[in-house]
Amino acid sequence: MNTSRDEQRFFNQVYASSFPVVFRVVLRIVGDQESAEEICHDAFIKFFQHSLSLPDENQARYWVIRVAKNLAFNLAKRRGRERTAFEKAFFEPQRPSRSADSDTLESESQMLIRQTVNRLPKSLRDVIVLKEYGDLPYAEISQVLGITVSNVKVRVYRARERLASMLEEKDVHIPE
Repeated sequence: MNTSRDEQRFFNQVYASSFPVVFRVVLRIVGDQESAEEICHDAFIKFFQHSLSLPDENQARYWVIRVAKNLAFNLAKRRGRERTAFEKAFFEPQRPSRSADSDTLESESQMLIRQTVNRLPKSLRDVIVLKEYGDLPYAEISQVLGITVSNVKVRVYRARERLASMLEEKDVHIPE
């Protein structure tokens, strides 16, 4: 009975320390609160099922972030494929109008930025999402991805450069 309480306490500690960052990362990837909540829910269910195999709270936190991030990217990819198929089947994709009001322009820009981030190679996409959207320090990103801190810094720099280049080609308005 004592073990069950320890397991519950462990789960609660990891949940409390991880949920805010996990939710921010997932929300930025998928773009809507309902899907983000569902993915976080799924990630924590998986964590609950595997929590006994994780040695400490930090390892558990990194594990949950990694699982949630992967679930979110899978959903984003699936949505992208579905949207592309729909557009091809029913109409030509429309370019954002320059005469649209600022809210619409900002919303479209955010969508294009999210799509552009999703087009980055996985090694760059992972670090930029965790750094910019998850607001994680380099050391934590290194733990989550299993790479050195210096490698994280290099990848973040390269991801930012690649994003800037890709967005410049599309003439995307970047909201402040």
